[in-house]
Amino acid sequence: MARLSLVASVLVLLAATSVLPLRAEDETLDIRSRLITHFKVGSDQTRFGDFEFLGGLELSSSSPTLGGMSAIRLSEGRESFLGVMDTGFWYAGRFERDDTGVLTGISSFTVSPILDADGAASDEKWRFDAEGLVIRGEDVLVSFERQSRVDIYPAKSPGGSRPTGSLPLLIPLKELRSNRGLETITVAPDASALAGAVVVVSEKSLNERGDIYAAILTGPSKGVFFVKRHAPYDITDGDFLPNGDLLLLERRFSIAGGIGMRIRRIDGSRLGPGNLVDGPVVLEADFGHQIDNMEGLDVTTDDQGEIFITLVSDDNHSILQRNLILEFRYIGDAR
Repeated sequence: MARLSLVASVLVLLAATSVLPLRAEDETLDIRSRLITHFKVGSDQTRFGDFEFLGGLELSSSSPTLGGMSAIRLSEGRESFLGVMDTGFWYAGRFERDDTGVLTGISSFTVSPILDADGAASDEKWRFDAEGLVIRGEDVLVSFERQSRVDIYPAKSPGGSRPTGSLPLLIPLKELRSNRGLETITVAPDASALAGAVVVVSEKSLNERGDIYAAILTGPSKGVFFVKRHAPYDITDGDFLPNGDLLLLERRFSIAGGIGMRIRRIDGSRLGPGNLVDGPVVLEADFGHQIDNMEGLDVTTDDQGEIFITLVSDDNHSILQRNLILEFRYIGDAR
């Protein structure tokens, strides 16, 4: 049977666009899912600060393509997802949920190569180290590190298209470290003073004071700003809450201390050229919890205005790491 191309089927839900013809480059992966019912190992606890754990999945596949998932964005109804892998692939699929909305599995998981301006794909990681993704109207914006850039793809068919252009980075290229460059890309919501502006944050590109380079790339307030770094954590992704505050996902790793993750909340009214921003930690976890190399974060809401946070991990294609998808209800604004 004919099947829809990568992201063509998913973007019908994400951007309400038309489906496209088949693409031979698409690959449908057989995904096995193991349910994660508890966030804290050995505990029935569901409340973690401003978050309520809803459930998660550990993904595996016989295909070596699965892995390196560095960003994820959900459809408006939270049924579908689109993401990028740092190995130069788009991935997309559908969530399976029970009657209460809890994740139970994944179906129609498809991957397709990311194309460059010449319409070519490559397995050279430095060329297609995709780390962040956001959907802006009819565009999909992808941030890359190593070969630092923000490329624009058509939302109708990102998996089958070359970029239609790029956004000026504003951050001097000499300041973006090769493997510590742009990790976060997101768009400010309507409630924000930056409404519609594209915001990027680097992983660990630091100024002389040790602060993290970030920038507002579009809109009247565009310019470079900085995020306070608290070692040993580095930023891996972020997204805006509906009220305009910014959630930043961070991770740490060392042989002695193991792996950890946390989420910081940044006051959105402080985002602006030249500013240094910081904020409280609203979630923190270590290997006593069901985490791995957490790389992607997405904020979504339902019809009742409830806020959900979806996290995804990058297994680095290592047998020692896992592909995880975790979901929380965010209740920080409900108290």
